[in-house]
Amino acid sequence: MIRASLFPTPIGDCGIAWRDDVVVGTHLPETTPQATLRRLSDRTGATPGDPTPVIQRAIQLITDLLDGGRTDLSSILCDLGETEPFAAQVYAKARAIPAGQTITYGDIARDLGDVSLARRVGQALGRNPLPIIVPCHRVMGANGMLVGFSATGGVETKLKMLDIERAQLGESPGLFDDLPLAAKPRR
Repeated sequence: MIRASLFPTPIGDCGIAWRDDVVVGTHLPETTPQATLRRLSDRTGATPGDPTPVIQRAIQLITDLLDGGRTDLSSILCDLGETEPFAAQVYAKARAIPAGQTITYGDIARDLGDVSLARRVGQALGRNPLPIIVPCHRVMGANGMLVGFSATGGVETKLKMLDIERAQLGESPGLFDDLPLAAKPRR
């Protein structure tokens, strides 16, 4: 049986769904906590439940990351279910991006053997069933451009998450890198 629960974070109430001690879905905050739980339940078939100790640990790791820690979420066991093989490869590449770092869709496509697959990489990340654990917010458009983000709030949510991680956008430190991302001048 798949269960789901909400948990508070600095960006709002996030959702997590699990079977036994394996995460099968996560969801970034919607406009209300009820909407977050409903969207997660609709996608995973979960019913509300109390997290197991292992899932509580996963929630703690996610919360630590969203509190500004450089927390590594790779120890969280996940089941991608019926995910197509290409998307699973994309999620594995994204999951390897450390907190506070970013790469481009083209970088992932190149790592998968064909830079022309960048658009397909973006489409796979747009269907990411495990946001935060599979950190699609760390993937940028060409030249580090902040582009599409399918979570509620779109690019603003992506920017908020990158700001929490103190991510440096671009290759080298610049004059404005000490400012929060939201305050930096547009390039």
